[in-house]
Amino acid sequence: MTEHTYKQFDVDIDQIRSELLRMGGLVASMIRDAMQVVTDGDAAALERTRENEKLVNKLEVEIDERITSLIALRQPAAVDLRVVLAVSKMLTDMERCGDEAENIARRANRMHEDASRFTPDLELQHMAQAVCSMLNDVMDSFARHDSVKAAEVVRHDKKVDKEWKGAVRGLVSYMIEDPRTISGGIDLLFVARSLERIGDHCKNMSERVIFMVHGADVRHLGVKAAERLVKEETQGMDD
Repeated sequence: MTEHTYKQFDVDIDQIRSELLRMGGLVASMIRDAMQVVTDGDAAALERTRENEKLVNKLEVEIDERITSLIALRQPAAVDLRVVLAVSKMLTDMERCGDEAENIARRANRMHEDASRFTPDLELQHMAQAVCSMLNDVMDSFARHDSVKAAEVVRHDKKVDKEWKGAVRGLVSYMIEDPRTISGGIDLLFVARSLERIGDHCKNMSERVIFMVHGADVRHLGVKAAERLVKEETQGMDD
């Protein structure tokens, strides 16, 4: 492989990285806008969410095509191949985060269309901030090849899971106390579930970053195992 080909591969992979990061920025905006719809039924935020969802889907297709072409033309190996595979897997999780944000906006809009079905959003805004932070950290860890930060995202998913369980308990209690809120409460349960799933997708992406950096598959191993592996590999790189 010539030096020119190596340089072209770097250009291609940098473009793929940039597009994935752009996709992450759009999804983060979608989550914030979707929660704005939850809070006050903001019609403009709903429309932005819908438009950005289309852009996210378009980017998914374009990046996927670039990856397919890159593998066929450049035949990456070793570390380069890990980067390409990691991006390919992250792409699916990122698109699904966008789908969940769009689902939140759609349900929230329906709640506001029928004011009698609307119920308080409890601590869902805090949960949304947590998953947005996870998404930002995933993108930062990906851009910087920072496996330590990626491992932190894996741990933070446990906190989001706890908030999800707390939201369920709170909403169920609310519906028991006032059966008139059951319809709106069920919609908010789905909103909370979508936020929890976004957290899961962020965890999946962070595990891909760890694979990209160290070549180790930490899926299904648990938080402590992921942190231990990253610590050992990072110390080994420093020695």
